[in-house]
Amino acid sequence: MPNRLLKVNAYTTLDLVDAAARGHDFEDEAVAVLNVTSPRENPDHVKFQLELDNSHLESVPAHADEVTLSAEEARTVADALNSHAAKVEAADDAE
Repeated sequence: MPNRLLKVNAYTTLDLVDAAARGHDFEDEAVAVLNVTSPRENPDHVKFQLELDNSHLESVPAHADEVTLSAEEARTVADALNSHAAKVEAADDAE
């Protein structure tokens, strides 16, 4: 990924996921980096970061999106992810 904004290393949560940037007049698909982290010292939040490979984006410039979550908000997202993952696994098992 040229001009990468997020560091990618052995601790990166997911280094190649399918993603899309959507707007009213466009949709660009690309692989992306998805990372979840918190400060090493005095952690007071969880950061959820997403950066699409800008070499495949035609409609938006290179950028990374970040969401800063409280511990409670991060647990809410984790619960939703677990719930939806269970639905996908159940559907796969049914096939």
